[in-house]
Amino acid sequence: MNGGDDAAVTAGSGPPTSLEWRFSQVFGERTAGEEVQEVDIISAIEFDKSGDHLATGDRGGRVVLFERTDTKDHGGTRRDLERADYAIRHPEFRYKTEFQSHEPEFDYLKSLEIEEKINKIRWCQPTNGSLFLISTNDKTIKFWKVQEKKIKKVCDMNVDPSKAVGNGSLASSSKSSSPSQFVANGLYADGAHNDFSFPPGGIPSLRLPVVVTSQETSLVARCRRVYAHAHDYHINSISNSSDGETFISADDLRINLWHLEISNQSFNIVDVKPANMEDLTEVITSAEFHPIHCNMLAYSSSKGSIRLIDLRQSALCDTHSKLFEEPEVPGSRSFFTEIIASISDIKFSRDGRYILSRDYMTLKLWDINMDSGPVATYQVHEHLRPKLCDLYENDSIFDKFECCLSGEGLRVATGSYSNLFRVFGVAPGSTEATTLEASKNPMRRQVQTPSRPSRSLSSITRVVRRGSESPGSDSNSNSLDFTTKLLHLAWHPTENSIACAAANSLYMYYA
Repeated sequence: MNGGDDAAVTAGSGPPTSLEWRFSQVFGERTAGEEVQEVDIISAIEFDKSGDHLATGDRGGRVVLFERTDTKDHGGTRRDLERADYAIRHPEFRYKTEFQSHEPEFDYLKSLEIEEKINKIRWCQPTNGSLFLISTNDKTIKFWKVQEKKIKKVCDMNVDPSKAVGNGSLASSSKSSSPSQFVANGLYADGAHNDFSFPPGGIPSLRLPVVVTSQETSLVARCRRVYAHAHDYHINSISNSSDGETFISADDLRINLWHLEISNQSFNIVDVKPANMEDLTEVITSAEFHPIHCNMLAYSSSKGSIRLIDLRQSALCDTHSKLFEEPEVPGSRSFFTEIIASISDIKFSRDGRYILSRDYMTLKLWDINMDSGPVATYQVHEHLRPKLCDLYENDSIFDKFECCLSGEGLRVATGSYSNLFRVFGVAPGSTEATTLEASKNPMRRQVQTPSRPSRSLSSITRVVRRGSESPGSDSNSNSLDFTTKLLHLAWHPTENSIACAAANSLYMYYA
């Protein structure tokens, strides 16, 4: 497959072939031996709906925006470029701007430090050439507007020295920027009065600068609204509704519904907090709105279940319309069962038909019309099962890996250790299972695993007992580094392009 070609598959044409991934770009690449600062580590990645903008958030509370450039070099839309047969080698992005979204805070009532780390970023509908997005740390959500503004410059003085009769009238760029049009006694050349003139006689020596607007522009990020004081626990998710007006925010025990224009109140739509906290058995781990129906949303739990709720049923969604969970295999329970079953991330497919979930060991694909079990299970960390004790001791077992789907829904991806990430084909009959490394040579560790993902729990058990892989190694027998992990990644909404974060570096790949 040539670089940049999309793997378009028509119905009945059979499973797509495996993609050949290539390195595209890297931002913030580390030099050998460079020590990465904690505040520079990327903690969130998000493409906008068009795919022309990409946002990243880091642990220092900053949001960095990138914009696509290869579709602008020749003018016109991407489709126009394709029709004109321009040779676009691969998607190219450039740094656009950055701003400080959150600052560290201290809750004096609870004696609690609130980190500035950005947990999630979500793009909102752009308007009049301005970009809008919401970002959140553990407690506070902010709504940002990023727009280009013309730069105002100080140029000439308001009085022509050769005609210095002297009143020191103050020029306004809305009137004129030419100093020759100002005359004495507070009058303009056209006879209009200057409202800012000094008393008759003036001060001959006083000369004031004229501020004019130039054609140069600068990007300005402005916080439009702050949504605060609505969560007692750490916010783990925010998600926009398809109506373009509302969004949800979720913490461990509650999900709140907000209107973008109203920052001083929200509606609590899900509350799983028991009357007695000792009775607490599970917490909310991730939540997302349906991409098409604004009345539907899904949230996952630490017990490995996904609940689909309908906002039309009641104001407080205590009951779910559908529950998706995989039945436990008798005799397979262990100390780690619940820990590794906890879902760290869920994503809807673009058409809203499927939900992709990521737990510690696997990726699971669920059909929202079938709640008996996942339609496919993809093994990500099965080779780590013999090392669960060590992973528990060093807290790696609690790492929260994200997942993503391609725009056409034919592939899914998620991260792993040693800055590896995996891409699986989900089309019927597909055997695609590719492992890549976040580096300039992603194919260095690529391994094709021609194994059909299976729903059968017995087949999963057989994989576990096979024991063909050494503990702490990947499926290519390479030792894994648990200090380097690829937690965050995003798939371009319309093309086979992936952005992923390895510490402070943003790597981009295409196929």
